Amino acid sequence: MLMDGRHLETGTEIPSEGYCDEPYVVVNADGSWTCTMTTGRGIEGEGGQHVVSYRSPNQGQTWEGPFDIEPASGPEASWVMPLTVPGTGRIYAFYTYNRDNLREVKTVDGGVYARVDSLGVYAYKFSDDNGRTWSRDRFEIPMRLFECDRQNAYGGKVLFFWGVGKPFVHHGAAYVVASKVGGFGEGFFVHNEGVLFRSPNLLTEPDPARHVWETLPDGDVGLRTPAGGGPIAGEFNVTPLSDGGLYGTYRTIDGWACHAYSRDDGHTWEHEYMTYTPGGRRVKNPRAANFVRRFSNGKYLYWFHFHGGEVLARAPNLRSWVGYEHRNPVWLCGGIERDGRIHWSQPEIALYDDNPGVRISYPDFIEQDGRIWLTETQKTIARVHELDTQLLAALWADPSEARPTRDGLLLEHTDGKGSIRMPDLPTLHNRGGGRVDPSTGATLPGQACAIAPRGGMTLELLVNFRSLKPWQVVFDSRDVEGRGILLQLTDRGTLKLSLAGHTYGEPGGRWSCGLCESAWETDGGLLKAGTLHHVVFIVDGGPKTISVLVDGELCDGGRDRQYGWGRFNPHLRDANGATTGVVAGGLDGDLPLFRIYGRPLLAAELAASRRALKQVRGA
Repeated sequence: MLMDGRHLETGTEIPSEGYCDEPYVVVNADGSWTCTMTTGRGIEGEGGQHVVSYRSPNQGQTWEGPFDIEPASGPEASWVMPLTVPGTGRIYAFYTYNRDNLREVKTVDGGVYARVDSLGVYAYKFSDDNGRTWSRDRFEIPMRLFECDRQNAYGGKVLFFWGVGKPFVHHGAAYVVASKVGGFGEGFFVHNEGVLFRSPNLLTEPDPARHVWETLPDGDVGLRTPAGGGPIAGEFNVTPLSDGGLYGTYRTIDGWACHAYSRDDGHTWEHEYMTYTPGGRRVKNPRAANFVRRFSNGKYLYWFHFHGGEVLARAPNLRSWVGYEHRNPVWLCGGIERDGRIHWSQPEIALYDDNPGVRISYPDFIEQDGRIWLTETQKTIARVHELDTQLLAALWADPSEARPTRDGLLLEHTDGKGSIRMPDLPTLHNRGGGRVDPSTGATLPGQACAIAPRGGMTLELLVNFRSLKPWQVVFDSRDVEGRGILLQLTDRGTLKLSLAGHTYGEPGGRWSCGLCESAWETDGGLLKAGTLHHVVFIVDGGPKTISVLVDGELCDGGRDRQYGWGRFNPHLRDANGATTGVVAGGLDGDLPLFRIYGRPLLAAELAASRRALKQVRGA
């Protein structure tokens, strides 16, 4: 039994035919859910790929269906997205449909692809019974040609595109999002740009044959990367702002997320690489979905993967698949709108899998009865996960709140250099001895065989280095075998945490399998001599990650690293070492505060703790 609600396996599975993508949900008037999905018995892009719906009467615990929107026997139908008409409950499902049944598509280098699921017409059907049946007739959104369409391999006679995110209602009109594709080649798509389709009468006109559509933005070009950016501006998704504007995010191969604001209902946009605050630090993201949504409280959530930057941009990720990798764990930021701009929190881990290679993506956000769920897919399993209220509160916390954190505090040392008695540190690895009686070795029955909770810890310190001379020891709890904790300056001017201890094997294992050491360090260039720094290492035994905050910001790798967070050995049982730890034993400087918590604190808790410390100590 997994005790960490962030683990993928704690979610409830949404059925599929095998392959499953974009499990998007609308809440019906009777409280039930309708989920639309792209599915098929083969892998992504194979024949038989089609779009279906499922219905859940109990918030994703059980499902009815599938109900075909398009049959598997027809041309490829893909990337379906639902929209509910307020007041009537009618659901429209919008999807890419290979109407002409093309069996191959030309590539930019003169070759062909046999994959034909991102071309054709933007089709839609409707359901008036919560997704159990769909209209026999199929309707189409007329798509105005852009420059990238006219320059494609067919001169615009065949249109390439796909949609992600969710349609939405804004100022009485229906909006459907999509990403145009300029061509196919190495890395699949070689050019993307964002586009919107707006219908002023879909919400009031029951006859789809009478629907009116316009293509946005105005002009000949969709949402692209900033000047000098790469050719990929994909998976455009949009949410209405509380002040009446629109806000969208999209992925690039530049190592950064992009965001865009429109103040005229989508006709024109201002766009740039996304920042956490106006004019602040850029948001790193690979070539992966990064979605945004506003909720009834007027606040926002942002889903992304928190790595990238210049290091990823230098990789050949247009001509290979490296930019599509590394979608585990999932990170969320909370957004608060001020003066028409969104200010984002520090990132927090929301979902993870034990297998680092699992690619978690294409989420939806569901809000009902004061609760919020996420859906996600790894292409073969789709699930529903309810978000923890403590996590949501942290993501949406007042960014000016100053509050000391003592929950889980194991040790606090404020006396500078000296020795301390070490507390028992938490178990980081969930597999050691969890199924056996420790005194007899006998296998235990029933619940005693459950997998234990995944532990974690946090090290918080205030430190002022008089110099950044390498290998200064800030803290050391190692025993004669080397087990324990070491905090030490490196020759790169960074502070490194090393954890060493015994390793354990599969569930039910009783015996140690040797020793291991794992380490992670702060980003370069952040520590300065003569400055009082607040540094925090978060050791999270769920996803097995180490992340670092320096002076209130979660490290993102800076210019030198793709990642500001790292993984420790998943078999490390704990970091217990000597019974006594030495504080600032080799430090050229001052250490007015050193704390150890027996849990992985949230970045928001630590930011509030830093503000409280700053009021007292000037950190």
